[in-house]
Amino acid sequence: MDTLIEQLKKQKVLPVLQFVDAESVLPVAEILVEYGFPMMEITLRSDIAYTAIKDIKRQFANASLSAGTVLKPDHVDAAAEAGAEFLISPGFNPVTFRYAVEKNVPMVPGINSPSDIEQAMEEGAQVLKFFPAEASGGVKMIKSLLGPYQNIQLIPTGGIKQDNVMDYLAIPQIIACGGTWLADAEDQKNKDWDSVRQKCKALRELLDSGC
Repeated sequence: MDTLIEQLKKQKVLPVLQFVDAESVLPVAEILVEYGFPMMEITLRSDIAYTAIKDIKRQFANASLSAGTVLKPDHVDAAAEAGAEFLISPGFNPVTFRYAVEKNVPMVPGINSPSDIEQAMEEGAQVLKFFPAEASGGVKMIKSLLGPYQNIQLIPTGGIKQDNVMDYLAIPQIIACGGTWLADAEDQKNKDWDSVRQKCKALRELLDSGC
């Protein structure tokens, strides 16, 4: 998990992908890799999620993939078999988290309250997903939570976009932000790879400038 954390810190934004069809998988992945985002989250909210993980891993040797929306032990097994290197869940389910630990698959559980944080910490979680970030209070909520929990590491996801991502990344305990806007459903349905490319290019320039 330590290596994954360091990779996330360097990348700063973790693209979150819900693929609408098989034809979108490799074109989107190619653009993300091109612009320096080889770590990706493939959500399991799609019938082709596991196949997408396999296809990206086969095509891009340097891609480091997580499976998102991991809700139960069966998801842990299927995601690991497909080639996911770590797992992300929207909430904290101790049964699923413990199963992932038993299987030696790193997992980032979701939280958005003090109780969630304490339960996840008790189970030994190293990194937590703050979700849904904007709907749960965004930067202000995170700063409030960091009062009593100063040593947690977070990946906020949900409602984060180009115009507010740097506000989140300015918080030291945030190692990366989930980026759902980089290749959304509309881009995929329209096969608008120019739109995906422009968003990735704009984000890369923003991150490189540090502004």
